[in-house]
Amino acid sequence: MRLLTIKGKPVEKEMVVLFILVSVKLLIHLLTNAFESYGIFRDEYYYLACSRHLDLGYVDQPPLSIYMLAVSRFLLGDSLFALRFLPAAAGSLTVLFTGLTVRKLNGGLTAMVIACLAMIAAPILLAMNNIYSMNAIGILLWTIAAYLLVRLIEEDNPKLWIAIGIVIGLGLLNKISMGFFAVGVLAGVLFTKQRKHLSTRWPYIAALIAGGLFLPYIIWNLMHGMPHLEFIHNASTYKYAGVTRLDFILGQFLLSNPFSLPVWFAGFYYYFISEEGKRFRLLGIAFVTVVLIFIINGHSKPEYLSPAYPMMFAAGAVQLERLFRRKYLAWLKYALPVSMAVGGIIAAPFALPCLPVETYIDYAKAMGMAPQTNEGKELSELPQFYADMFGWENMAKTVSEVYASLPPEEKEKTVIYAQNYGEAGAMDYYRKKYDLPPVISPHNNYWIWGWDHVDKGYETVIIIGGKIEDHLFSLETVEKAATIHSRFAIPYENNLPVFVGRGLKRTLKEIWGTDKHFI
Repeated sequence: MRLLTIKGKPVEKEMVVLFILVSVKLLIHLLTNAFESYGIFRDEYYYLACSRHLDLGYVDQPPLSIYMLAVSRFLLGDSLFALRFLPAAAGSLTVLFTGLTVRKLNGGLTAMVIACLAMIAAPILLAMNNIYSMNAIGILLWTIAAYLLVRLIEEDNPKLWIAIGIVIGLGLLNKISMGFFAVGVLAGVLFTKQRKHLSTRWPYIAALIAGGLFLPYIIWNLMHGMPHLEFIHNASTYKYAGVTRLDFILGQFLLSNPFSLPVWFAGFYYYFISEEGKRFRLLGIAFVTVVLIFIINGHSKPEYLSPAYPMMFAAGAVQLERLFRRKYLAWLKYALPVSMAVGGIIAAPFALPCLPVETYIDYAKAMGMAPQTNEGKELSELPQFYADMFGWENMAKTVSEVYASLPPEEKEKTVIYAQNYGEAGAMDYYRKKYDLPPVISPHNNYWIWGWDHVDKGYETVIIIGGKIEDHLFSLETVEKAATIHSRFAIPYENNLPVFVGRGLKRTLKEIWGTDKHFI
């Protein structure tokens, strides 16, 4: 243990370094969002809309992250910077608990630097912690749960199962993939000496706590016809059908930073071969179990595994620190962190909107990186992740101009029909800036909210996108009123027609019964 003196008081050097690394992680995101970020991401508009419709659940997610967003909106507002403060804070706390896990594994200063730098320099974590979603919160909760498991083993304190149950329960209430972690923990308990805990009441109390916290979402699904199961089925069958097992495996090396590979391998060695790590093999088995679940699924996106990175980085860093104590390898304790940092800097523009968009396009071309998507979408100059940050305000402005052109008496009976939750969420978000009527959409939770509008006597429909011949199935007349242009938007949201439809052939209630789109 190394001590520094700050204001006359001894402080561990490792904790000072950890504080610096946590601060670096936070500043990366705060500065990006303060000075360079491209715009609000498609999903973020939807999450903001969800936070204005608080419920026990949503078609595509449990409610925890939405309630947290509602609190954030109340305290900070809904600007881009305010919206992304929580994921930035979650990212810095994730680095903190990774460092604390290293300490509990008896790692020193070198291990602390390697593990935390691996977290900071991982492109997928840069991306996840820079937009608001349940993912940033989920990664933090997985990391806290792993830290508590290390403490459980290190301190042999079975009462820690209570805290583990709470964290897993909150994780489930944030994103159901926490259930995979729980299955992994169960496998780890069964196949290690930690199965001794099964003869006590504590793991079962933890399971009851976790189940109790997740129960509201189960109830919500039962009350709404199990929409989340329909959503998962449709996403796996259609949206991510092109994602293969090989994509999942190879994706880990790019998403976690190729220069972090030694940390991965050392993590496996620590848990499954080294004498020191055998005590903590539960976490290694949990990790392998989660990987197998995602591989068996067959269409898992590579980023699904990112919440499990911290438990591997922490263990790998401790193992490498032991290795680097050998004189002929001592230079690597400097070379590895530097290489990870350089790799992270090179990859950062692909994960963080930290460059002007034109500069990013030139940079990506110079690096030989073509725009990418996991959803089989047509792309132009930008990857889907960035393209979905462009065009939304212009869309709202264009639709508002179409609405303004209608006679005053017609405006009162007008509604916007959006094809997806990004379009609908943008209309709702920019309503305070532009004059816009109510919006409905068949996509995910907007379909559920739409039932509140179908009996309000709307006669005119402003339709974003689609084809006239399709719209004429439900409307007497449809005319094109405008076109939405945005160079950097994803192609299917660019050059998008805006139609005005009149004379419903079917009631909105009848239309709503057939237009549901959960994916």
